[in-house]
Formats: sequence, C-alpha cells, structure tokens
Amino acid sequence: MAMEKAASFLSSLIGGGGGGDGEPAATVKSILIYPIKSCRGIAVSQAPIASTGFRWDRQWVVVNPKGRAYTQRVEPKLALVQVELPPEAFDEDWHPTADHHMVIKAPGMDPLKIPLAAERTTVDDVSVWEWSGSAYDEGTEAAEWFSTYFEKPSRLVRFKEVSETRPTNPNYAQGYKIMFADCFPFLIASQGSLDALNEILKEPVPMNRFRPNILVDGCHPYSEDLWKTLKINNLTFQGVKLCNRCKVPTINQDNGIPGTEPTETLLTFRSDQVLRPSHKNTRQNLICKESLSGKGKGKIIKVGDPVYVLQAFTSCNDAPA
Repeated sequence: MAMEKAASFLSSLIGGGGGGDGEPAATVKSILIYPIKSCRGIAVSQAPIASTGFRWDRQWVVVNPKGRAYTQRVEPKLALVQVELPPEAFDEDWHPTADHHMVIKAPGMDPLKIPLAAERTTVDDVSVWEWSGSAYDEGTEAAEWFSTYFEKPSRLVRFKEVSETRPTNPNYAQGYKIMFADCFPFLIASQGSLDALNEILKEPVPMNRFRPNILVDGCHPYSEDLWKTLKINNLTFQGVKLCNRCKVPTINQDNGIPGTEPTETLLTFRSDQVLRPSHKNTRQNLICKESLSGKGKGKIIKVGDPVYVLQAFTSCNDAPA
C-alpha cells in the first residue's frame, strides 16, 4: 500500500499524459545548441533533430597538438567564446552554401569566420574522452586564432560524419551516437529546479552553469530526474542515465572564473549519499528514438511545445546511473 501511495504521489508530482492526451507535465522554455564543445550556447526558437542529437550541437571541438579535446574543466576561458550561426541554420531543410559562416568571438580577439560548406583536410588521432578518430581541420587561420586566445598551440576541428561514428554507451543507449558531446545527445533541466536551488544559495546562479539542451518550465523542482519516457511534438525521448556532476557548474560563464558554488550547496541535499545510496551519479540525459530512423520531416522541437510524461522512475535510486 505504501508503494502504491508513493507511485500515486509521483504521478501527480510530474504530470501525466502523452502524445497530447492529458495535461502536459511541463513546457519547453528554451532550446540551446553548443556548436563548439564547451563554448557558449545559442538559444534558438526551434531545433531539428539529427542522428546525433540537435543539428549543429557539438560538431566542433578545440584540441591541443596531440588532438586531445579542450573542455572548461581544464580551459575555463572556453566559457567566454561566443558562437553565432545563420538564423536559418535551424530550419529543417536548410543547407549551407559557400557564403555561410560560423562566426566566433572572444574578449580581445577579432571575429573569426569559419565557412560552413568548405572542403577541409583530415587530421587523425582526435580524441574526446574514450573516443578517438579522424576529423576535419578548420585550417591555419582558426588554429592561429585559438592559439593566440589560449596562448598555446591549438586547433579547431569538425566531426567527420562521413567516415566516423561515436556510439553512446551501449549499456544505457544501444544503437545511438553522438559527435563531441560528453556522453549522450541531450541534457534536460527545469526552471523549477534552478529556482529551488537559487532559493538556498547565497548568490543565485543562471541556468548556463548547467548547460542543458532542453530547458522546461512548469514542473516541480527536480522532477525531470525521474522522467523515463516523454513526448515532445510527437517525438519520443527517453531518460537513459543520470548525469555526472562535474566541475563546469562551478565556472562563472560570464568571466570564466571557477568557484565552489553551486556544487558545494548541492552536495548538502542532492548528493549520491542523500539521493542514491546504492549508486554514484546524479542528474539526467536523454536520447530521442526517432533519431534512429534516418531522414524525415517533422523531427523538430520548438519553444512552447508541451512536454508529456508517459513513464517515470519511482525514485532517483531506481533511475539508471
């Protein structure tokens, strides 16, 4: 009986319904794309879904002379690198031409333009965490720009989709793939969770500390951790693994300076010992089932889309980690 009451409470907490039936659990408030790994994101009104996640997300990465990826964990100045793409790049059927560029800006640097449709040479031994392979080199001008910015040899490379595949961990999401994202195609967070955290922080933090792809609003704080299956614009997303908490949320995204918050406060009430005594991780990643089906119309989500929760975990301790 106690378990039934807990399940009933959970259902009322996160909302119900799916595919348009019942009340939505939340609404998509923001969609964020991060074209260059660990650099600033782009807020967009809509985003097409490709086989590796949102189109353009983590297609590029800055690497050292050995081909190893930079992240904010070791290069917090990446937080100050701003990326711009043509607004039409987020239309479903858009294809770049020779006139289209990605524009990169950073403090003290002239803007850098990267052609989106240029022929590039291939470099080998590019690595991100456990994966290594070939990538497109974005050329001497980009290398000089990033080398100047970081004051050490650096290069900008682009994922080579025509020949490379980087699979997600098959223990959690078999058959799915990513580009230069850490582990999975999507990360979801809610405004309610941030608001609840900021109520107890001495200095509030913005959502950019957590770098989600999908920001939702209208649900109870931290309920997104328990979402197992959800529908957004008739696309099926699955919560496949709670997200490791890393150093990045402690880095001020406005100045690139690391600190101790909000992780220090989160450890007091959102740590593994509190939430997941039998596991070692916390927070949530998603995959989209329709990303496996190849090309097709309608694989897009928009700001304002309702979020319907079809299935939920009974507790954080039951969610995959």
